[in-house]
Amino acid sequence: MSSHDEKNHQPPLDLSGWRALPVVLIVIGGFLTLLGALLSWKHNDLREFGFSWLMAFMFYYSIALGALFLVIVHHLTDAGWSVGIRRFCEHLASLLFPWLAILFLPVLILAKKIYSWLTLDPATNNLVAAKLPVFTCSGFIITSAIIFAIWWLLSSQLSRWSLNQDKTGSAECTRKLRFYSGFGIVAFALTLSASGVLWMKSLQYQWFSAMHGVYFFSSCAWVGLATVYVIAAILMRQGTLAAVLQKNYFYFIGVLMLGFTLLTAYTEFAQYFVVWNANVPEETFWYLIRENGNWWWLSLILIFGKCFVPFFILLPEKLKMNFKVIIPLCLWIWAMHAADLAFNIFPALHNDGYHLKWIWLPLGILMLMGGFLAKIFICKFNSNPPYPQRDPRLLEAMGVSQNVVRDLTLAKDGGVE
Repeated sequence: MSSHDEKNHQPPLDLSGWRALPVVLIVIGGFLTLLGALLSWKHNDLREFGFSWLMAFMFYYSIALGALFLVIVHHLTDAGWSVGIRRFCEHLASLLFPWLAILFLPVLILAKKIYSWLTLDPATNNLVAAKLPVFTCSGFIITSAIIFAIWWLLSSQLSRWSLNQDKTGSAECTRKLRFYSGFGIVAFALTLSASGVLWMKSLQYQWFSAMHGVYFFSSCAWVGLATVYVIAAILMRQGTLAAVLQKNYFYFIGVLMLGFTLLTAYTEFAQYFVVWNANVPEETFWYLIRENGNWWWLSLILIFGKCFVPFFILLPEKLKMNFKVIIPLCLWIWAMHAADLAFNIFPALHNDGYHLKWIWLPLGILMLMGGFLAKIFICKFNSNPPYPQRDPRLLEAMGVSQNVVRDLTLAKDGGVE
């Protein structure tokens, strides 16, 4: 074997030393979460804990939504390169229900401590009255239940027909997958926007923004692609997906990451520009609060860290396929997305700047949820084939031409007359 071949045929990764990582995260994160809940209950009636839990929940929720979006787009575009990442994207999307729905329960329990509009009288507040009946306790619970019901329908049916396709290879499975993706992309857009507005933007209910739904979508797709890139790279190096993942497929993921980097930057700037240009006090107060204390410095970090850094790294063609560069960038994207969620959520509680003495609490909850969801994801991945076995584009994903397969079949049968 030549030195070039040896360089491109690296030994499979040995991940045996990392098997206990989810449990370690659960133990450490659980301890920090429990300690934080007790201290928050003592000092601020669990408000700090509620906001921290919401931030961590929205982080993993957005990753699951990004994965669901990629599954839907795969079926709508009938792409060949995305066959290899489809199965584990289905597993990520299936975390939406019931697991993320269960993790949402503390938000429901602490809703009155998180959302100030739940404690206001609509008879004396026109902004709350204008949003009835959603801006009530029952309306909040029912709307949230409808959102999770739609996520359950989409994720479960896409996963169900995908696994049936493995067993039968029937064209009916492909038609069903395209059917659910067809109406699912519309339901996805509406439900994602509704959840982003209801669970995150409404923390400061006085604020108006027509761009928030698009902003939240672009952020979900952005962090979802970063997660998919890391998982795909690990599974390819481990040899699990080596048959269906070509090195140039990571170029396509990198191109999408670059595109959503630009879309995220555009939506956030457009939102800021429209609000600031209109100069309406009911809108500008949202940004004025975020100029106080360390929120100002976090906003500068986000401008450069969420836009310029990934843009210039993802711009060169060859770097998109360089794992040593892009995987650290993906970890950076996770950090920037978490910081962006904190920038959206915590100023409703800390108007004068974030109190750094509490920073370990959201980190602990992120560890707890991450370990819990990672454990479930690994169990799902290990209990099913690692990639679709009878997808119509499977041969294309493997880099095999349909014409070559046809010619070999004909040659085996003695050719045609």
